Amino acid sequence: RNAAQLRNKVLLAVQEHFRPEFINRIDDMIVFEPLQMDQLNDVARIQVLELTERLLSQELGLSLTEQALDVLVREGFDPVYGARPMRRVIQKRLENPLAEALLAGTFQPGDNIMVDAGNEGLTFAPKKVPQAQAA
Repeated sequence: RNAAQLRNKVLLAVQEHFRPEFINRIDDMIVFEPLQMDQLNDVARIQVLELTERLLSQELGLSLTEQALDVLVREGFDPVYGARPMRRVIQKRLENPLAEALLAGTFQPGDNIMVDAGNEGLTFAPKKVPQAQAA
């Protein structure tokens, strides 16, 4: 269906349920299109970037492979809710395990945390950044 058909269908449904006085107060109607995978990928990248910036304050870097990002995008997408579940998936699959690893001392200042997708889910590995690059 195109946007015009959908808009007309919504308008008919609104007219069946609301009085003309109320409908006249509606200035505009916005029809949302479902997100495409590349858009969901962008949403995930933005949210991972926010986490990366928070980790920088602890002198830690964060790098995700495309496979790891794909896992987050696949789990964070819902056909009904779009990208809304992405935040929860990133928290559950990325932020919480990282927090536990930080508390356990797995990562030290100066590490770049490499996140990849394995058979058991996401994997986290420290990679020291050479001092010349760290400065």
